[in-house]
Amino acid sequence: MQMLSQVSMLKLLQNAVMAAALATSFTLLVPGATAQMGPARAHHIYDSHANARADIAAALKRAKLEHKRVILDFGGDWCGDCQVLYIYLHQPQNQQILDKNFVIVSIDIGHEHDGPYRNVDIAKQYGIPLEKGTPALAVLESNGRLLYSQKNKEGEMLVRTDITSVTEFLNKWKKS
Repeated sequence: MQMLSQVSMLKLLQNAVMAAALATSFTLLVPGATAQMGPARAHHIYDSHANARADIAAALKRAKLEHKRVILDFGGDWCGDCQVLYIYLHQPQNQQILDKNFVIVSIDIGHEHDGPYRNVDIAKQYGIPLEKGTPALAVLESNGRLLYSQKNKEGEMLVRTDITSVTEFLNKWKKS
């Protein structure tokens, strides 16, 4: 019993260190993040209980009705780069492009500490090599046709440069 409590304490300590590192990464990677968001905090983006296939089907239906495209965002709340991408996507200049042109589906892939990865088959279906990391994006036409799929961890490149690379990505893949 004492061994179990030591393991639990170690996990709590690891989680605390991870949370502190994530909070620090926000303030370092996102210029003005603390001024715009207040204290750094992780956003709940990816629902581990969601039915990704149903969410994609609903997004495609909505995209068809609204004449938009669909962005599939594969990642996890634990992923610092996914958190930064979320912040960049929701800055005013990008939020406007996103709302007008896209329906976004955040697809949780799980984490090695949570048990088996999730939605790996969906990632493969859309040409996303999850072994290269997250965030990973795919862009679909409203009929479900794949227009773009990240093959080489370009999602990391979006968040490692600056907010304008996200703006450029959105402008490149919005409908003309």
